[in-house]
Amino acid sequence: MRWSDPDSLGHVNHARALSLLEFARLAMAEGAGGDRGIILARLEVDYLRQLYHRTGERLCVRSTVTRLGTKSLTVRQELLQDDAVAIRADVVMVAFDFAADASRPLTDAERAHWARFAQA
Repeated sequence: MRWSDPDSLGHVNHARALSLLEFARLAMAEGAGGDRGIILARLEVDYLRQLYHRTGERLCVRSTVTRLGTKSLTVRQELLQDDAVAIRADVVMVAFDFAADASRPLTDAERAHWARFAQA
């Protein structure tokens, strides 16, 4: 966690917590396919318990692909503290062609990359 994450009560600010999930998704996306893009289209979040800032503590984010479609995929993320889920998010990401400003089908390489994270 970062020094700027907590609010005045020592809780991690809700928007800051979402950036922790984003960092985990960016790590998942590494190697997904060159200069081709993927954008966030939908984010549904459940805050299940308070998340506390503790200097030096490392949190765990579990990320699993729950759906792999033609042009999009859904990732379930759980941010844990004290071995309990504090935040659960379902994130829909869409393959995107920035030049055409439109969604596009996932390539075979992208599908293979994201399939590695699929739930068993």
